Parts: sequence; C-alpha cells; structure tokens
Amino acid sequence: MKNTGNIWITGASSGIGKAVAIEFAKIGCNVFISARRANELERLKDEAGKKGENIYAFPCNVASSANVDQTLKKISSEFEIDCLVNNAGITSFKSAEENSVNEINDIINVNLLGSIYSIKAVLPKFVKNNSGTIINILSFAVKKTYTNSSAYTASKMGLLGYSNSLREEVRKHNIRVINIIPGATETAMWSKEVRSEKGERMMSPDSLAHIIVSAYLQKDNLVTEEIVLRPVTGDLT
Repeated sequence: MKNTGNIWITGASSGIGKAVAIEFAKIGCNVFISARRANELERLKDEAGKKGENIYAFPCNVASSANVDQTLKKISSEFEIDCLVNNAGITSFKSAEENSVNEINDIINVNLLGSIYSIKAVLPKFVKNNSGTIINILSFAVKKTYTNSSAYTASKMGLLGYSNSLREEVRKHNIRVINIIPGATETAMWSKEVRSEKGERMMSPDSLAHIIVSAYLQKDNLVTEEIVLRPVTGDLT
C-alpha cells in the first residue's frame, strides 16, 4: 500500500488517539505513537495485527519539552513528519476549590503546554517544507460551560486560542491547523461507572477517527479548520 503520510500522534495508547492511530495505519500511513507508558503502546501494536506493521512506538512525556524534542529527533532520524495529532490529555472532574495546585499544574502541563511543545518541535520543518498538518483534539468544553472542569477547560481553551492564532501565522507556509471539538466520547477519561451507565449515548473513538483522518486527507488547497462532533442526543447531563 502506498504511504499516504507520516503521522505523529501523542496520547496514542488508548481512546481517541489509539483509534486514530489504527485508522491512519489502515490507509497506509507510517504512524508514530507516543504516550508515557511503553507497554500500552506495544499492546496497541499487537492489537492492530497486520495493520500494526507500519505503527512505531516512541514513548514520550509531552509535559517535558526536552522529552518531546528527543522523541521527535528519534523519529526524524528515519522519517519526516507530515502531520502532528495532539491528543494527549488528562482531567480530574473536580471543582475549582477541590483541585490541588499539583493537579492543576499536571492538567495544564499535559493538555496545553504538552501540545504547544509538540507543535514547536515540528513547526520549523513544516515551515521549511512549506507544508504540514497540525490536528488538535480539543473538547466541547471550549463551547459550553461545565462544572467540575475548570482546569481542563482552561487547558483546552488555551490550546484553542493558541491554535487559532498560530493558523493565521502559518497560512503563508501552506500549513493546516485543524481543531477537533468532540463532545462525550467513550474513553478511559470517564469512570467505569459513567461509561456503564451512559456509554450508549457517548460517541465511539472509532467514529471520530474516521472523520479526523478524512480531514487530513482533504486536498491541499482546502482545510476544515474546526470540526464540532457531538452525540446525537446531546450532553450526558
């Protein structure tokens, strides 16, 4: 199968990131998967079976800019990245009063700074090549206010603002910035209890993956800048 691109995905060990990795692999892309837990990345490759032949594991903690740069250096020794998918993300589902400073730091460092570090890492080569795609997995929390999600919302709204500004700066370099804004999706970010009770109403990561890959495959002179995806029945609450 012809290679249709080299894709680097953060937070790829489960959920949306995992589904996107497998979907990209299906269409012949070389897929570089990153997450903190190396064993989970290897498990993804095993589960992907034959499709996993063009999936390569590169453990990375995106909260560390040095680790991000080292990881890209390893990938770039053999491949040139065409697309970055920022999917790494954590949350706490606590009120602002209950969130500890350490929890807030972790959420901001992974969700916001980790994505910025990854963008900064790939951007020089994208500019040099006059091409590239950056896909950010955000959250419907950037559109609607939810309680017990203040730190998470701040991280995602920060990335939305950063990405929108970035897009205007890099248009002249033919670089596409795509923001994916999903509502409730059945991933491990939700507790087992919530998934058991409301999982049927949630979107599946596989369904999102189809749309995300389709956005990447659009013609070079066209970009879908923002995609909002929600369960047909709306919010869980």
